[in-house]
Amino acid sequence: MSPPQQASVRNRLLGRLSHEDFALVGPYLQRVRTELRQTLITPHEPVTRLFFPEVGYASITVERAEGKIEVGLIGREGLVGASPILLDSGTTPHHEFVQCPGEMFAIDATAFTTAVDRSPTLRKLLLRYIQTKLVQARQAAYVNASHNMEARLARWILMCHDRSEGNEIPVTHEFIAMMLGVQRSGATIAVQVLEGGRLIKAKRGRITVQDRAGLIQLARGSYGATEAEYARLIEGPGQSGAPAKGQADPAAP
Repeated sequence: MSPPQQASVRNRLLGRLSHEDFALVGPYLQRVRTELRQTLITPHEPVTRLFFPEVGYASITVERAEGKIEVGLIGREGLVGASPILLDSGTTPHHEFVQCPGEMFAIDATAFTTAVDRSPTLRKLLLRYIQTKLVQARQAAYVNASHNMEARLARWILMCHDRSEGNEIPVTHEFIAMMLGVQRSGATIAVQVLEGGRLIKAKRGRITVQDRAGLIQLARGSYGATEAEYARLIEGPGQSGAPAKGQADPAAP
């Protein structure tokens, strides 16, 4: 299979590479189909492949005695497995797996590292991307400690919506509970509150976003900071920052 052309890729991080930097990684990109719950990065094991999402997205989770809780989300704005390789740790304690299936470009970690070592501009852009992930993780910690369940769910739906192809998000109440670190009953009540406010429509196995602006308002400032940081560092002035829908929090800088 011939390597992809930069003009045809949907991953926004790949799209922001200079032509010279894309030439360093492009020949090593392999298009792969992904499946729901497929493990991409295994905790405490060497990272041997990285993934640029094209369609669908992945979750970064922390294992607890009570189960998993999500601390990050990566769609076609980013790169799965970046931190252990770029920060030279080799492994991560976090589990990174497919939350919404689709397609990704996989690249061998050795080939990726060689490309980064050859290009200061490639390294700089990717380290800026790592900064956006740090902001996302810190926002998650802040929101989990200070916001109610409805605001947390609104933020999470907005982040999934950014990375989805349309307004439908494939997800169950059980999965929402796991991602938010709450009991299933708590997740169900929160979904019902958002549906009662006509912000979403919930059916078995999926949620449809009906009022994005209302979700942003309900999120109470918890959504937008990461998106604005991505726009500032990766896409430059004048960009909206929202990873797919182009609608960042209006309160964000």
